[in-house]
Amino acid sequence: MIDEYLKRWIIKAMEDFKVAKHELCLPEDEMATGAVCFHSQQLAEKLLKAYLISINVDFERTHDLKFLLERCIEQDNDFKKLEVGDLTSYAVEVRYPDEFFIPSTGEAKECFEIASRTKDFVFEKLGITDNNL
Repeated sequence: MIDEYLKRWIIKAMEDFKVAKHELCLPEDEMATGAVCFHSQQLAEKLLKAYLISINVDFERTHDLKFLLERCIEQDNDFKKLEVGDLTSYAVEVRYPDEFFIPSTGEAKECFEIASRTKDFVFEKLGITDNNL
């Protein structure tokens, strides 16, 4: 059983999962690839933070997934199996025109795959499934 605060983090993460998954179901010319990449990054970020919260480990305010992953590894070496790729770069860059670029469909799919593996990994660590929410 997870506490209410942790559950809220997971629910917010799952909103990002649903948005990214929905976009990937659209025809390529309708897909917002930047949104898929951003929400994939957000999914991974919120889930790594949820894990840290679950074991009462403080973390600073950050979007840096490698930093968060290192904090998780400090607590559980199993996290060394997890790869977050370059998802951190999609936390801010794809959202604003200053660093303008539109990710390819392939990039969007890769981001979602990384985030989905993170989801599965953290859910297993927390002992939850999609049905627990």
